[in-house]
Amino acid sequence: MNHSVYPPAPAPAPAPRRRAVRIAVALTAGALLTLAAGCSSSGTHAASVPGADLAKVARAKVRDGGTLRWAVDSVPRTLNAYQSDADADTATVAGATLPQMFTLDAHGTPHADADFVSRAEVTATEPRQVVTYTLRPQARWSDGRAIGADDFAGQWKALNGRNSAYWTASTAGYDRISAVAAGPKAHQVEVTFATPYADWRSLFSPLYPKAVTSSPDAFNDGARTKLPAAAGPFAVRAVDTKAGTVTLGRNPSWWGDRAKLDAIVLTAVPRAQRAARLAARTVDIAEIDPGALAAVRREPGVAVRKAPDAAYAQLAINGTAGALTDERVRHAVARAIDRKAIARAVLKPLGLPVQPLGNHLVLPSQEGYADHSSALGKLDVQQAQALLADAGWQRSAAKTGEKAAGPGDTSAAGALTVVEPARAVAKNGKPLTLRMVLPSDSPTLDDVGGRIARMLSGIGVRTEISKVKDESYFQDHIASGDFDLALYSWPGTAFPATDDTPIFAKPVPAPDGSLTVAQNYSRVGTDQIDQLLTRAGAELDASTARDLTDEADSRIWAAAGSIPLYQRPEVVGLRTAVANAGAFGFQTPSYADLGFRK
Repeated sequence: MNHSVYPPAPAPAPAPRRRAVRIAVALTAGALLTLAAGCSSSGTHAASVPGADLAKVARAKVRDGGTLRWAVDSVPRTLNAYQSDADADTATVAGATLPQMFTLDAHGTPHADADFVSRAEVTATEPRQVVTYTLRPQARWSDGRAIGADDFAGQWKALNGRNSAYWTASTAGYDRISAVAAGPKAHQVEVTFATPYADWRSLFSPLYPKAVTSSPDAFNDGARTKLPAAAGPFAVRAVDTKAGTVTLGRNPSWWGDRAKLDAIVLTAVPRAQRAARLAARTVDIAEIDPGALAAVRREPGVAVRKAPDAAYAQLAINGTAGALTDERVRHAVARAIDRKAIARAVLKPLGLPVQPLGNHLVLPSQEGYADHSSALGKLDVQQAQALLADAGWQRSAAKTGEKAAGPGDTSAAGALTVVEPARAVAKNGKPLTLRMVLPSDSPTLDDVGGRIARMLSGIGVRTEISKVKDESYFQDHIASGDFDLALYSWPGTAFPATDDTPIFAKPVPAPDGSLTVAQNYSRVGTDQIDQLLTRAGAELDASTARDLTDEADSRIWAAAGSIPLYQRPEVVGLRTAVANAGAFGFQTPSYADLGFRK
């Protein structure tokens, strides 16, 4: 994930590829209308943009041996993907070294991993849902023990929330399981659910050996820096926090296609240094900031791969802040924002499809995408002005003189840029002023924030853009609710009914008067949204579940808590000799096939 351009937020636990990292998100929308039970949608339920851009090479044309030096943001703070400080780099280590019952294709669709399971299916729905995994007979941990029911049961007990001594980031799905046991046939594991669970494919990916989940101490501390056993094409060989590296070596116990590489060395490299490191041949692959694209393209022996990322950027509107508590004002803000112009500014220079995001739960590169933004209403400055007037915000007759925030403003932390409208709206003599909070080191968000502020000035809204230190951005401002408007990202997910529920859950008042918001930092939600996502999460018929999430998304738009802007770009530089790597998007990498061309 591009954490320097789109800062991360506290995150729950992972599933295949990038489900691990729940980078922060926020919301906005607008349009006063009543939704019927069958919400209309525009767009298609097929993926509308490409899903990945890889340097594809047949295995026969990939040479044996070599070390791939892969630039990452940092040495993982933990190797336990189910802890709250797990990140994208934790997920990379897990993907290369641990069992994944399901992996994702380029369009975010889960598929059973044939290296581990020959079948994984719902084998009963009455009296309770039962999922049966038929494991490959040769599937073993590197210590020689067969992967089996004990590992599944250990992970269930560690993650189901019943023992608070386990420091787990999320219990989603595992808390619905009532039993895990060996199946009736050899190499089978049966998982029984107390209540139906549609997103059962999200579970046990990754799967940790029972030694990790057998005790809170092993789970909380033991798996932070080492893994007792591997069951993937690679195994963790060394974690060197001083050198900033994690070395993954070929796993001699692996029963699948033998890894082409001898080793993968994940190396912490600041983004500002990655273009130079690629040119100097000290790294082989690195995700780069879009602004570095031209510099990387000029380097001989370096190629660039681009695809929509498995994440989206959005504008968060704090529904508990001042004038924004009035839904009409939130709708007015949303109706004033030209999402297509913003998407064009970010994506067109990269040669990626220019498409404003029309869905909170499914991204354009995923199967099942449909645009539900009509539930909010299209860009309409006059309607936005009418909504403000209806809420009591009257336009001044006198011009105040507009001061615009320029694109690419790189003000230091603590700096304040004020965008004054030509004719402000006011109530009781006080102008409508909204405070937009941005991280201090993000040229992309500087540009997007400035554009939004100028759009709002067109309806008479005054915007104060406040730059804050990156390290305090989420904890001190977003999570605490100290903002009116904010820009940040969430990762996409193949399992929206599970993963997105805490993002859009209706805040619950606590006894002390505060709000329990889960990850709904916009603090806007409804009972109907909660009910629809709950029903979708329990619906085993995929078509019906999709209809429920479609309706939930329409209601999220109409609630005016979030404005999705665009699916983020993923830009990757790599040496031209590198094979089967690039911009993965949602796709789970095939680690055994990574390597160098012959």
